[in-house]
Amino acid sequence: MSWSAFLAAHLRLSWRRRWQARRLHGRAAAAPLLAQLSAPLADRRQDWRSARYLALDLETTGGDAQRDDILSFGWVCLEGPEIRLDSARHRLVLPRRALNEASVTIHRITDDRAAAGEKLRSVLTDFLAELEDRVLIAHYTPTELGFIDAACRACFGGAFLPLVIDTLDLGRRVCAGQAPGSLRLPALRARYHLPRYAMHHALSDALAAAELFLAEAEALSARGRRTLGDLLLE
Repeated sequence: MSWSAFLAAHLRLSWRRRWQARRLHGRAAAAPLLAQLSAPLADRRQDWRSARYLALDLETTGGDAQRDDILSFGWVCLEGPEIRLDSARHRLVLPRRALNEASVTIHRITDDRAAAGEKLRSVLTDFLAELEDRVLIAHYTPTELGFIDAACRACFGGAFLPLVIDTLDLGRRVCAGQAPGSLRLPALRARYHLPRYAMHHALSDALAAAELFLAEAEALSARGRRTLGDLLLE
């Protein structure tokens, strides 16, 4: 990406974050989101190995962020190319309604486990504090971004506006011309000879995305794309 494109993207996101922060200023209930919006954005020009990241995965009751619920968060932080396993978190969220059998078959979170979950606002507050000025990593980010944005609007009254890296997007860049199925998380991990993990557990999927990100970032670095900006979702 050219420097002018870097600058335009940075200014666009910065303006949106400042506008949201001004709108939320003085609202005590919005403090967790306001703190995250007020954190400085990572410099897109720095080597990606010097940036800080947080890999996230969510399990939900369905694919509609406006109607369905988040059931669990899984996240792990990275300091450059180092995955900090001591930062790994798995948090269950209390859903608003009983679970349907079809979704339980996928995520294996039953009604009794879900009933022991925490309030969404509590988990979201801790997640936003952990994210701080980190770059968000996820595989196929529309899911995570859509649900976290809907949750932030419901709990705090504002939008979720982080810097984002999508490991599916990076996979598309590395594996240009591949069939759509080859961009799924397990398929991309197999390409880099990463271990197989059971899917649909938020923490293991977050860790899987973190490991895949490092493999993809190294592959792109070998092609001369070494800055954080080279890896960000455009």
